[in-house]
Amino acid sequence: MPNLSKIENDIFLIENDNDFNELALEIFYYQAENNNVYKSFIKHLGINISAITSFRQIPFLPVEFFKTHKIVSGRFAPQVVFTSSGTTGSAVSRHHVKNQELYAKSFFKGFEYFFGNITEYVILALLPSYLEREGSSLVYMADKLIRGTRDERSGFYLHDYDRLSETLMKLKLSEKRVLLLGVTYALLDMAERFNVPFPELTVMETGGMKGKRKEMVREELHNKLIQAFGIKKVFSEYGMTELLSQAYSKGEGIFYTPPWMKILVRDINDPLTLLPAGKSGGINIIDLANIHSCSFIAVQDLGKVHVDGGFEILGRFDNSDIRGCNLMIQ
Repeated sequence: MPNLSKIENDIFLIENDNDFNELALEIFYYQAENNNVYKSFIKHLGINISAITSFRQIPFLPVEFFKTHKIVSGRFAPQVVFTSSGTTGSAVSRHHVKNQELYAKSFFKGFEYFFGNITEYVILALLPSYLEREGSSLVYMADKLIRGTRDERSGFYLHDYDRLSETLMKLKLSEKRVLLLGVTYALLDMAERFNVPFPELTVMETGGMKGKRKEMVREELHNKLIQAFGIKKVFSEYGMTELLSQAYSKGEGIFYTPPWMKILVRDINDPLTLLPAGKSGGINIIDLANIHSCSFIAVQDLGKVHVDGGFEILGRFDNSDIRGCNLMIQ
């Protein structure tokens, strides 16, 4: 049995690909033995675990299993269970989190990696559809980040666009950096109701119309926000219920991961084959912070990875429900 406490610490000390590969393999061997669903999945694929010597050879568990099975490595009582929003009548994903502090450490260090010291920020969160339900990992993260700013001006806004507009106007004179974090449709609602020129503002969209508005291509969406707030670009956050880490884009829709996370692209016709940089396919995610669930997940986003490690999201599979794979896990 590996020293899980040491691994939890080592995850955030990764400096290069060798460090990443070594830790990814250690976590893979642990999960392949101690995650019953993942173990069964690997067995049905006929993969020889001992033959895996690189993170690029590791099999990825389809994300849909989080909707139908309890994805845990080892035995524990979760401190929290995060759930996806889902659509009416559809199954939701459940992420059983053993250690809330590990999740917090991941998103705090991720924020710091990309944006610097959080105490230099005022964070305003516009996440109505998430606040109106329980079990949102995004709300949990936003709440902790807001508290981390140690600034009483930071906070949540449900549907109070008037108050948000007034706050933004006041913060234009702030010595701190101001971050407006919002679900896509709410940011658009705000942009259409209020014209708040604020060139220094950082606007970060978390994606998703949640059925509130018609879907838009990224360029059209970002242009609307750029015009409304008088900013040069729109930032984006890429995360999901099944992950404990996030990737971020500082504009142009190119996302980057923290050192303990990697994106690979699989062939849509041969899911066990990885594609080189520049080729489009299905997104595979390695999130080493997921040590107590599964760190190797095949998601239903389509995208491509650039040579420098940045990646783009190009859309989603037409049919995002798994076909037949659940029959492999009994």
